[in-house]
Amino acid sequence: MTKIERVEILQVDLVPKAVRTDAIQSFAAQETPMVRIHTSDGIVGTGYSYTIGTGGASVLALLRDHLAPRLLGRDPLDIEAIWKSLFFATHATAVGAITSLALAAIDTALWDIKCLAAGRPLWKEAGGAQASVPVYSTEGGWLHVEPQALVDDALAVRAQGFGGAKIKVGRRHVSEDIARLAAVREAVGPGFDIMVDANQAFTVGEAIRRARHYEPLDLAWFESPCPRRISAATSAWRHRPRCRSRSASRSTIRAIFREYLQRNACSIVQADVARIGGITPWLKVAHLAETFNVPICPHFSDGVARLALRRGAERRLGRVDSAARRYHHQPPCD
Repeated sequence: MTKIERVEILQVDLVPKAVRTDAIQSFAAQETPMVRIHTSDGIVGTGYSYTIGTGGASVLALLRDHLAPRLLGRDPLDIEAIWKSLFFATHATAVGAITSLALAAIDTALWDIKCLAAGRPLWKEAGGAQASVPVYSTEGGWLHVEPQALVDDALAVRAQGFGGAKIKVGRRHVSEDIARLAAVREAVGPGFDIMVDANQAFTVGEAIRRARHYEPLDLAWFESPCPRRISAATSAWRHRPRCRSRSASRSTIRAIFREYLQRNACSIVQADVARIGGITPWLKVAHLAETFNVPICPHFSDGVARLALRRGAERRLGRVDSAARRYHHQPPCD
């Protein structure tokens, strides 16, 4: 039986060329806590999670001091058992963002080992439900970007084969949001999806007000209109305008997704592999959404998407080609 022999822990800081902004924050750096799990048969699985500039050192400390030592000697293919045991071992700090991010780095590395051992991509190892999915761009729609630049980006990604683009909303007045969105809709026409993301900036009342203004633009969805913690209040979306809501991307608790679905508070479930604690709990949320006949769309985690498409032997985690990199290494656990 193969066993886990060594665990490396490190962090890579990705610094974009320009500071990116949304309705609640500026994105100046992405901290990327990572683990490399070495097995007795020579396979090395790589996993990661991320923060938007704060908390990475705490994730590394939890991995180094509490979680990585518990992996040594275990069968890396016992993914479900390992996740449950690590979750129980951290029950005093669960469920919180730091714990979920640390669990996700380990869980993703274990799935990487499973895929490498089998010689199959993640989408096959996870069940092989469908061989392809539509894609959209999220790169060019930041809140600081002016209308003409938004138009140029949307036209460019459409030419590359993307089916849609996501644009941040939450400018001071709804009229500013409309000016940006209308410029893109006029340029791309009706056959290209436009999604919007408020990053949980609005009250329920303001979200509904803005949705009514957005309605004529035929948006594919309205992402994170309100803070995730007010799921009861967001059930007001039952009486919302004809604008699909997409919720809970920042949730670290699986039960929140159940609550949203039971309250009919979202039209699309959006789970983040890093924030939910890894691929293992993400799949549970996907199956939960299926029981309600509600679609699921992943949030971020582009490195996991690459893992889903191929075995990962030559995979790069994150868009490091367009960012400065800073590395922080921890002593290996062996």
